[in-house]
This record gives sequence, C-alpha cells and structure tokens, in this order.
Amino acid sequence: MLAKRLAARLAQGGVHYGWVMVGLTFLISVSTAATMGLPGVLIDPLKTEFGWQTGEISGPLGLRLMLFGLVAPFAAAFMARYGIVRVVGVALLLIALGVGWSTMLGTLPELWASWGVLVGLGTGLTAMVLGATVASRWFTKRRGLVVGMLTAANATGQLLFLPLDAWIAETYGWRMAVAPPMVACLVAFVLLLLFGRDYPAQLGLSPYGETAVLPPPARPRGGPFAASLNALKVASGTTVFWVLFGTFFVCGLSTNGLVQSHFIPLCHDFGMTDVAAAGVLAMMGAFDFVGTIGSGWLSDRYDNRRLLFMYYGLRGLSLMVLPYTDFSFYGLSLFAVFYGLDWIATVPPTVKLAGNAFGREMAPLVFGWVFTAHQIGAAVAATAAGMVRDGTGTYLPAFFAAGVACLIAAVAALCVRRGARVLVA
Repeated sequence: MLAKRLAARLAQGGVHYGWVMVGLTFLISVSTAATMGLPGVLIDPLKTEFGWQTGEISGPLGLRLMLFGLVAPFAAAFMARYGIVRVVGVALLLIALGVGWSTMLGTLPELWASWGVLVGLGTGLTAMVLGATVASRWFTKRRGLVVGMLTAANATGQLLFLPLDAWIAETYGWRMAVAPPMVACLVAFVLLLLFGRDYPAQLGLSPYGETAVLPPPARPRGGPFAASLNALKVASGTTVFWVLFGTFFVCGLSTNGLVQSHFIPLCHDFGMTDVAAAGVLAMMGAFDFVGTIGSGWLSDRYDNRRLLFMYYGLRGLSLMVLPYTDFSFYGLSLFAVFYGLDWIATVPPTVKLAGNAFGREMAPLVFGWVFTAHQIGAAVAATAAGMVRDGTGTYLPAFFAAGVACLIAAVAALCVRRGARVLVA
C-alpha cells in the first residue's frame, strides 16, 4: 500500500520508482558490507579479552568470506524463484542475528557459528548479484550507471563504517562497536518490507526507459541449485572461465581477505591507533566509489583484458611498495588514494568479459561462480595472513606475496582471447 502511494506521488513529479529500489538496494549493500568490514576492528580486542591467537580468530573470519562466495552463485537463482524481498529479508535477519549473537560469545565455537556461519550465509545471499538483479529488472536505460553505483556500495560500505566502529570499540568496548551495522541491517529490513517490490509490474509500472508494462516472468523450472550447477558445467569447459576464476581469486585475496581483514592490525604493529588506521581504510572506500564507477565507464570503451592487466598490475605494485611508506600519514594517504581507486575496479571488466563470453541469460550465473573464486581467495588470505603474523611476528610477507599474485593475475588476464564467446545451447 505504501509503495503504491509513493510510486503514484513520484510519478506525478516525473520520478520512476526504480530509483527508490536503487536507494533501498544501496542501503542494503552498504549495511551488509559494513558488517563484512567490521572484523578488522575486532581482531585486537578479541585477542586481548580472550587470549586467542590471530590465526584462531582469522579462521571464522575466513569461513564467513568463503560462505559469502559459495552462496553467491545460488543467490540470483533464489531471487528468481522466491523474489528479492523474501530472499534479502531473510539475509538481513541472518546477519543481524549473527552480529547480535557475537556480543555474547565466550568461546571460539560461538565465533565460528555467529561470524562464520550466520554472517557468511546472510551476506552471501545479497553479495553483488543483488545489485545486478535490481538493475536488470527495473532499468533498461541507465542500467550501467545503476550497476556501477550498487557495485561500489559493496566495497564502500565495508570501509566507511570503520572509523566510527573503531572509535566506539576504543571508547566503549568492541561489543558496542557492532551496533551501527546491526542497526543499519534492521532498518534496511523494515524499509525493504514497506517499500521493496520484486518487479515494476507489481506497481503497474514499466522498467525505466520502456513504455510497456511487462508481466513478471514465470518461475524458472527446476530448482535454483540445478540452474546454477548447469551454468558451472558449461562454463568450466572453457578457458575464459578459468582465467576469470583465477584472476578473481587473486582479486579477493588482495582486497577483502588481506587489506580489509588485516590492514588495521598491520598498522597497529607499526604504532598507529585503530581509529587512525580505520580512517585510512575509509579514505580507500571514498576513492573506491569513484574508481569503480570510472571503471564501468572505461569498460564500455576500452579492451577489458587490458584494463584488468592494468588494474592487477598496479595493485600488485602498490602492495609491494606499502612496507616502504614507513606508515606515515603522507605515505599511507598516497597508498589509500592509489589502492582505493583500484579496490574493486576489476569488477566491471570482469562482468563485461563474462557477458560477452556467455550471453545475457547465463552470464549472471557464471559470474556468481567467478565471484565464488573471489571469496575463496579472500578466505585463504584472511586465514593465512593471520597464521603468517603468528609465525613470523609480521604481516609483511603476506602483503608481499599478495603483490606477486596480482602481477601474475595481470599477465593471465591477457590470455583471454579477444571476442571469446561460448555457444550455449
């Protein structure tokens, strides 16, 4: 009822309701992404309170990243069968439950269950496919702009909440620091129920840029698992899939798993406060928003293979140069600007290459599996970097190894044949 009234009022002003869905999705993406970024603030407080090692804490954090990726290939299929509102509503409740439970934990198994399982499953149901689904259903024109905005929201949300979370953890304790992202998820849940809709036709609207009201499509035959697994079966027999899979593994390894999870403890080792280090990450988030949208613009105009070569190569060099910044404000600010512009700039050209190779219908499902590689890489880095820190007393070998992996991924991106296309029956 509220959605129909709002849609009618907006239409009188010439505003399409699709922009309300973009706003809702942006809020959901920022809220869930903020939850993914929060553990970077919690590692040191958990070590202090419970006496756990960095590697012991990194295990559950790695599991949440792996589940985030493993659920993603099925998220689009679930949304097609059960609707955006239902699937995302369940996801937001799982995240809020997991974060809330973590404030009462006292054992490692509880950390595995709350942050590892519940938060991992909930965030996996939203992932990057939510933005792609909303853009494809609600927009014909401006679709690229919408995808760029919602993709940027995922990484930006992981970083922008960190200064507030770090200040709260330092001032009031780590348990209070989980409140902002948990409240944001609950607010997003309520607004989704009130104003969220699966298709424009439910409000008597056409997609933005069209005039005909398109009825919602019939539910796909077969289960969501079968559709996703069939896409994997077809894609896994191609070279382009494995190149994208491997390079996106490195993308996750060098961003979510390493920098997002361990940058604050790394800076702490060099004498920085958690609040100051979180501020550097927030700066990365601001520049990431610009870089990702700019990358979308570039991916429509230039060879996407060469863009990936440039992005991975520059990221690798920045990670290898990081130890030589002396962790001064000036040096880290330059790193934040340079690295932030490149944080997830790899997503638009990767999506474009997948779309060119596998076609409009199968590409989202294939990209879901490519995104799984991203999160497996993130899980490996989140766990391994903690073990390296425990074993050597420093994170620097892990950052250097990630830099080398990025240089390898840069070369691998050029192995995709120009105009490669898979004929899907």
